[in-house]
Amino acid sequence: MHIRSKKLRNLIRIITPFVLIPLVAILGTVIFDAKKHIFISLFVAVLSLLVFAAGFERKSTGSRRLVISAVMIALSVAGRMIPVFKPVTAMTIISAVYLGPEAGFLVGSMSALLSNFFFGQGPWTPFQMLGWGLIGFIAGLLSKQLKKSRILLLIYGLVSGITYSFVMDIWTVLWHQGGFTLDLYIASIVTALPHTILYAVSNCVFLWLLAPAFGRKLDRIKIKYGV
Repeated sequence: MHIRSKKLRNLIRIITPFVLIPLVAILGTVIFDAKKHIFISLFVAVLSLLVFAAGFERKSTGSRRLVISAVMIALSVAGRMIPVFKPVTAMTIISAVYLGPEAGFLVGSMSALLSNFFFGQGPWTPFQMLGWGLIGFIAGLLSKQLKKSRILLLIYGLVSGITYSFVMDIWTVLWHQGGFTLDLYIASIVTALPHTILYAVSNCVFLWLLAPAFGRKLDRIKIKYGV
């Protein structure tokens, strides 16, 4: 899949992750039956691939980047098997910083979908795909700053952990209420606070340990294969 028009690519890059996918995730929870959640997740996966395709002008470059992204997705899914600490956010951020925002969105969203074949698919999956996808996309947009400052990278990892928890709390409220109420949302945030703190801190630990090594490898691969 290759999109030639630059204006169309830019429109897809913005509208799809920030408007279409959130709408699909929310409507899938509120309107559709829970048994249809897998179709919502697959639709989000297709939209994630559309975001990825919109990011590259040359088909050959996009194909090579897709292969590298697939490897990062596989590593992220394997890492989610680690008890308690899950490096999915860290792997998503690293992918985005070195491969671009579209690759970051793809790695985040597909890591959620594929790993849930082991952890269990459900109506929460589209929100996980959205949360990790947006974390990757924004990290890609901030790649220059995040590459220059390791401290800024760790701060972004900390904020990403909190943001991901807030996104999942939206799903919690929608699923239990059939609609959104601010009181229940605040209660969900407070209840999940210990887990949110642990997750945010673990992101920093993984980024501190993994970012330098993976960054060097990805830079070498980009130079070698002209990505």
